Amino acid sequence: MGKTLDLKPVDGSFSLKEHIYDVLKTSIMDLDIYEPETNLRMDERTLADRLGISRTPIREAIMRLEQEGFVEIAPRRGVFIKRKSLDEILEMITVWAALESMAARLVCDRASDAEIAQLRSIGTQFTKDNARARLSEYSEANIDFHLCVLGLSKCQMLEDIARGLFTHLKAVRRKALSDGSRTDRSVVDHMNIIEAIEDRDAELASDLVREHTFRLHDYIRRSWKFLLGPAEATNR
Repeated sequence: MGKTLDLKPVDGSFSLKEHIYDVLKTSIMDLDIYEPETNLRMDERTLADRLGISRTPIREAIMRLEQEGFVEIAPRRGVFIKRKSLDEILEMITVWAALESMAARLVCDRASDAEIAQLRSIGTQFTKDNARARLSEYSEANIDFHLCVLGLSKCQMLEDIARGLFTHLKAVRRKALSDGSRTDRSVVDHMNIIEAIEDRDAELASDLVREHTFRLHDYIRRSWKFLLGPAEATNR
């Protein structure tokens, strides 16, 4: 049986409308939606049974998630978690590169030494060897590293825009790191970025972050042909 959403019954003391939305969105973000065996179908009745609630708040949450691009509602077929197309993913990574490279530049000017030490602490938890051995944990640490760079920029609008984009890229990053060679490169890149930020070299830090992100862009462009239809794959 393919992977599916990890859901637990809901405590009735919660405000259902907002809480169900948060539960479903978090579950979607934590699901490996780019793994071929993952079950992308969301059945309202099944979700309601598993959460121990009526179908009304489920339906309201699904409509909101559709507006935000997390699910698609197919007439007479049902609700499905939405995989982004290859072109959409590549565009999102391009925008992310622009945002995070500017964040890295700002970190060099705005973050304290203690805050930069926090970034080093996150970025040096794993060596290349134990990152491969503990891939799931490294994937989360990798996400924490990039979110820390955004936070230390101390530019709220930049951080808000990037975090909104990141909700759609989390599953992409997780899937890409399942390639061991990508994990090795990621560990090295993070160390180089940390050192540039510690040296307060804004230009280098910005360049390294952009190059790091575009390695992900190029890897996905070359390797994720499974997202293309037969005709598209032939033409690329």
